[in-house]
Amino acid sequence: MKRFAPNAIIGGLIIGLLLLTAALSLVWTPYDPLALSFRAKLAAPGAEHWLGTDEFGRDVLSRLVTAAGTSVWISLLTVSFAVSAGTVIGILSGYIRGWFDRIVMSFNDALLAFPGILLALGLLAIVGANKYGIIVALGLAYTPSVARIVRGTVLSLREREFISASRVMGNSEAYTMFRHIMPNCVAPLTVLATSMFGWVLLAESSLSFLGLGVPPPAPTWGNMLASGRPYIAQAVWLGIFPGLCISITLLGINLLGDAIRDRLDPRMRGL
Repeated sequence: MKRFAPNAIIGGLIIGLLLLTAALSLVWTPYDPLALSFRAKLAAPGAEHWLGTDEFGRDVLSRLVTAAGTSVWISLLTVSFAVSAGTVIGILSGYIRGWFDRIVMSFNDALLAFPGILLALGLLAIVGANKYGIIVALGLAYTPSVARIVRGTVLSLREREFISASRVMGNSEAYTMFRHIMPNCVAPLTVLATSMFGWVLLAESSLSFLGLGVPPPAPTWGNMLASGRPYIAQAVWLGIFPGLCISITLLGINLLGDAIRDRLDPRMRGL
């Protein structure tokens, strides 16, 4: 039985803790994350508030837990949107080829020329800065990357013997695409989706930090960093704890993504 690599164990534990925290935020937090208490304004970490309070006396731990749920929800929906749309576009483009492929890939490459965060900023100006606007903007920003990778996979598969056999058996092109080609795209898509989860989480935090994410008073790690910046000299925990949450989560995603890539990529086996 093949043993799990240390990076898979560490990454899995971090991501498992993140998902558990996100689920817990739906039913319980130590305090109401939106409740104001000016008597406890900028209270240092202690027995009553383990991670201190912010400039409005709101419990930092409760807001971090709630923000984890928001980040996971946005990231999962965004990755699902990008992977679904990019897979359909990539399969159709790579399998049909011809003028359809040239037109689609020209538009796709034009979108890839823009950094994801810059493209998302432009789209947010159109759809509006809110939770669902972020999902649509980031989903559209990362769809071209998925389409490009899926298309490359399809191009390497479409002339294989089992695809030709499917055509000879009289199967329709749609059946061949979604019954024989799509399952062979799962491995690269799994690795890409894992990495994309981290990209989206970081992009969402960046947009929230810039004031273009989930609008206050709803907490996100990014807007907690932004709101705590003016008080960083007297309340350093307002910057440390949200930053640690982002850093540790990205570390876990990268470790787990590397482990998944090593397990699914035949070239990495036995190394």
